[in-house]
Amino acid sequence: MKRHEHRQPGQAHDHDHAHGTLDPALLTTEKGIWAIKRSMLWLLVTAFLQAAVVAISSSVALLADTIHNFADAATAIPLWIAFMMAKKRPTKTFNYGYGRLEDIAGIAIVFIMLLTAILAAYESIGRLLQLHEVQHLGAVAAASLIGFAGNQLVAAFRIRTGREIGSAALIADGHHARIDAFTSLGVLIGVAGVWLGYPKADPFVGLVITTVIFKIVWDSGKSLVMRLLDSVDPRVVDEVHHSARHVPDVLEVTEVRVRWLGHRLLADVNIAVPSTLSVEQGHQIAHDVRHQLLHHLPYLANATIHIDPASASGERYHHISVHAHDELPTHSH
Repeated sequence: MKRHEHRQPGQAHDHDHAHGTLDPALLTTEKGIWAIKRSMLWLLVTAFLQAAVVAISSSVALLADTIHNFADAATAIPLWIAFMMAKKRPTKTFNYGYGRLEDIAGIAIVFIMLLTAILAAYESIGRLLQLHEVQHLGAVAAASLIGFAGNQLVAAFRIRTGREIGSAALIADGHHARIDAFTSLGVLIGVAGVWLGYPKADPFVGLVITTVIFKIVWDSGKSLVMRLLDSVDPRVVDEVHHSARHVPDVLEVTEVRVRWLGHRLLADVNIAVPSTLSVEQGHQIAHDVRHQLLHHLPYLANATIHIDPASASGERYHHISVHAHDELPTHSH
């Protein structure tokens, strides 16, 4: 095993690159599954404790928060399925594997959150129109703090693990849990309002929590659509350019295309090299460029390097001009 160390702009890291051992994608998938199972357990414990308090208190604000926490635990199921499928090897039908299922799981998560928001809104509006006395205010306050602590724990864990393995879905779920922590804390406002003699404070806080859930649904949905359209952070493209130029005899990086497949990156790169080099020398340069990319971009699964001579660099030189053959209409490629 060879060990290489690189320092990325703005980030120090120690990145092992193992040659001829386990596939790094498999290792990150296993870590993702572990993170999902553990965070789901924490959220379920939090939600069940809150549900017990809801049963004795009739607090609609706490009910909204509890429904949301149960839904958050449920979102782990499609993510779990996606990570499990990502372990399967590519086939002739699915040449790139099953990584895209992670994005489909994200869509399922958004719909689950949307349904929880609608349910919470229905309950909150119903309680505003027909008030119920909230009992055991101390227990409701304690349940609020439990929800805050549980979500903060899950958020920190998911975000850290998501960044380690490059999973946008897991990172997004972590940020979602962090917002949930503060919505759980918002239940305390309802408790204070009821205690001061404003019984509508409780269902009002329930509506506020519902509004936050709708906002999360909107932001998460927008992020997923961008991901499905193969959007990437422009800084990733800049890093590809920078990394490829580390290799001697790379005169220019003319074309770069990068896209996510689940929590792994794929790249297609065109580079220009001196026209006098042999095919074997060009192949070695392509190998070295790919090696540099794999080290500088920790979430890169694979890179296809296309070698061009300096005199004809870029995809515009690959275009076939208008021509005709056989009985086909005049066309170009």
